[in-house]
Amino acid sequence: MPNIKSASKRDQLSKLQNEVNKAKKSRMKTEIKKFERKAEEGDKTAAKEAYVVAVKTVDQAVADHLIHKNNAARKKSRLTKKLNAIG
Repeated sequence: MPNIKSASKRDQLSKLQNEVNKAKKSRMKTEIKKFERKAEEGDKTAAKEAYVVAVKTVDQAVADHLIHKNNAARKKSRLTKKLNAIG
């Protein structure tokens, strides 16, 4: 427990921001899973729409410093490969 008032405020803000970051990262993972489900079904148009949303959320995660840019590049590359593999 912080003894100083400002440290207490920082602690509260830190916990709040942690929840926000967790929600954003969770949304990113959810969008990736949605795309993968559509890709497995083989519906190219639905998969393309889900791909666009998934890539956008990955880029937003990089902008918010939730994941490293190389991690994002790897994720987007894998998603693109799956999209191109759909017949």
